[in-house]
Amino acid sequence: MIAIVLMLLAAPFSASAEIVEGRGYLVVNQHRGGNVVDMIRTRAKLQNSGRKVWIRGYCRSACTMLVTMPNACLGPMATLGFHAPRIPNTSIIPPYVPEIMASYYRNGILKRWNEEWRYSIDMVKISAKDYVKLDPATKLCPAGFDPLAR
Repeated sequence: MIAIVLMLLAAPFSASAEIVEGRGYLVVNQHRGGNVVDMIRTRAKLQNSGRKVWIRGYCRSACTMLVTMPNACLGPMATLGFHAPRIPNTSIIPPYVPEIMASYYRNGILKRWNEEWRYSIDMVKISAKDYVKLDPATKLCPAGFDPLAR
């Protein structure tokens, strides 16, 4: 079992993620998630950057671990996608990884994660507005402003 977890954690970061500098923000844009341990490292870098972080577009899988950073806001038109973490190219849910991910969620998001989403092989999508309903502590980014517009 431990070997399976280590294999998952050592898997290469496979997301074609985009984290770019925007007007006054670091912008997480259309992020596919990827390896959970890599996301923990990314989160630490973003959180310690001293910059505001705008999460926009489709943030799925491990990317959802970024939403609860104290310096993050969620774009009002963002979509969040949750599913069970899996060993790459399998439907095997490794032990411990769902609990690691859960440690980055709170309120109704944590409840839904623990009761449903952590077992779902299919992606469960929710809007930013629905995310905030489940976790009112989440900050929405300013409406009508696009940090990537030039």
